[in-house]
Amino acid sequence: MKNFATSSIVALSVLGASFAMTPAFAADEFNVAPGMTYAGAPLGLHGADPVALLNGTQVDGNPQYFAAHDGVAYYFTSEENKAAFEANPAQYMPQNGGFCTFGVAFAKKLDGNPEYSAVVDGKLYVFLNGDVLSQFMEDKAGIITKADENWVNIRSTAATDL
Repeated sequence: MKNFATSSIVALSVLGASFAMTPAFAADEFNVAPGMTYAGAPLGLHGADPVALLNGTQVDGNPQYFAAHDGVAYYFTSEENKAAFEANPAQYMPQNGGFCTFGVAFAKKLDGNPEYSAVVDGKLYVFLNGDVLSQFMEDKAGIITKADENWVNIRSTAATDL
């Protein structure tokens, strides 16, 4: 029995240490797909290349070219796009954690689909669908301002609690 107890304590210590090394994020700070990628992090932007999106092209990235930032994996279409992202991730990150900016303007965390994206003042915004993107285009500045105000308050709140 003594060996079992000792083994259990060692196993729990190792397990606890592994959780301690895992980055801790507040609930739902990033809009990610369920599961993990080879990068050891959940996938952001539905696998779309954030560098290409910021340059106005909606294209899926290739898992061969991946980088993780803030516990989220992103895929890229090329080594060049991956390198650009790694040199300055903040420049390419979707606003509002990749959640629908229009939803965030109403204090909700809705899925941000990169198929429906816009670049405003060098920042990437994603939206739930085409109708929502159209509404955003009618009042970009107002919606961005409201989303920025709300994001501060809802960033660390689980989507189900909003």
